[in-house]
Amino acid sequence: MKIVFATNNNNKLKEIKSIFKKMNLNSFSILSLKDLGLDNLYIEENEETIEGNAELKASIISDLSGLPSFADDTGLEIDALDGKPGVHSSRFAGEESNDAENRKLVLKLLENVPDDKRTARFKTVIAFVDKKQSYLFEGLCYGRIIKEERGNNGFGYDSIFIPDGFDITFAEMEPDLKNQISHRSIAFGKFVNFLS
Repeated sequence: MKIVFATNNNNKLKEIKSIFKKMNLNSFSILSLKDLGLDNLYIEENEETIEGNAELKASIISDLSGLPSFADDTGLEIDALDGKPGVHSSRFAGEESNDAENRKLVLKLLENVPDDKRTARFKTVIAFVDKKQSYLFEGLCYGRIIKEERGNNGFGYDSIFIPDGFDITFAEMEPDLKNQISHRSIAFGKFVNFLS
């Protein structure tokens, strides 16, 4: 069965193909947007929720390809900032902002917040759309925001987030360890279980 992963991110594509392989889901062939000649397609993520953005992308790609499609969206929700940056995580410091600017803004906003109030969680939602029917799978990883960046691995907010039960940031972890405990792997695990 062919299914489309609505992403242009090669790292995400490799990750999900490897999860499918590990779970012996050999009856599924995962296609990328590039495979469909849609790698130049821009989908504006203008929904108000992480769930909404994931569903929007999966629905558009399913309509265009005629195939079952899935997409993911992720956000960092910080308790002291009333759940922000949330759905706006990738552009928190402005529409044209990059990861470093987003992290800098978070650290500035949390400057006077004590350690015990710096709790946060990463949230990933995967939307799977098949024949207009939509399914959602959520992964959460709880932790806290530290006061300065640490580590060189990862991307996004990884260098300022320490998951519960650890004393190192996502950016200080080996990718294999991060992939075992991350919000994305939890959501993908639920999705893969659903498919199998």
